[in-house]
Amino acid sequence: MRHFILQLSGCILVLFSGTLYAEEAPQEAPQQGADKSILNWVGCGISKKSYMTRLAEAYSVKHKITINLQGGGATRGIRDVSKQEADFGGSCRYYLPGNELEGKVGFEPVAWDALAVITHPDNPVSNLSLEQVKNIYSGKLTNWKDVGGNDAPIELLARKGKISGVGYSIRSLIFSNINQDFPTAKKFKSSGPIEKAVEANINAVAITGVSSARLRKVKILSLNDKQPNYESIKKGHYVLYRPLFITYNPQSKNIKQIKDFIRFAHSRQGRKIMIENGVVPYIDALKLVMIQSRQMLKAQSESSTSITHE
Repeated sequence: MRHFILQLSGCILVLFSGTLYAEEAPQEAPQQGADKSILNWVGCGISKKSYMTRLAEAYSVKHKITINLQGGGATRGIRDVSKQEADFGGSCRYYLPGNELEGKVGFEPVAWDALAVITHPDNPVSNLSLEQVKNIYSGKLTNWKDVGGNDAPIELLARKGKISGVGYSIRSLIFSNINQDFPTAKKFKSSGPIEKAVEANINAVAITGVSSARLRKVKILSLNDKQPNYESIKKGHYVLYRPLFITYNPQSKNIKQIKDFIRFAHSRQGRKIMIENGVVPYIDALKLVMIQSRQMLKAQSESSTSITHE
């Protein structure tokens, strides 16, 4: 339990730091000797699609700089930044407890994204309960007819590994077990190929970021009769949501420029861009921090295979 409480406390502390770089903060001059004309960003594809591409375009026009964007996943968005192989990055998970490389990175929460359950548009199922989703991922539900669909096998698609942003979030939010296996899943190296596979397979189901899902020809299922839209996420009515972070290395030669970008992300213009891209600006829904912490603690107390058990 101690390890979990420490991790949760750290998450809450960093989550409340989102107001540090709000638009009212004073502007800082770029650091002497730093190359402020080019910034290199790397990170999870969901962060890239949901807010970073548009934010980078707007910031570049305003400040006459170039921001180079690369994907590669949340782990790369943390570890490449730690090694200063990128100036800053994007992650849809917090650092792994006990990981020395990841623990050196700063995490600034800028948005709330929902995890969306997606199927093919022609799949007749439109709603699942959280318990049904859990049973699908644990291999207990294997036929669509058991959830009101066709008499056909449920073909579960998931990310390879257990520390990708989406995979880690599914394990922690649904199972309270970061080592949970998905025994019936077909594995993919990133979210993009998963989403494309769902577009082509009427029997497929997967979980991805809602901002990314909205760009695909897929059906976004309701979860517990709630759609993952702006209002349901902001109010905490949709149960699967997580923060999206900008990651940075405090020792970066471009740290002041990076902090200026973070202030821009929290500004009115930055928040407007995020809303238009389907995510909830972090500082628009600070109450979700406490809602989610209560949900996580409740899930821990009810789980027989939780991350708090030695």
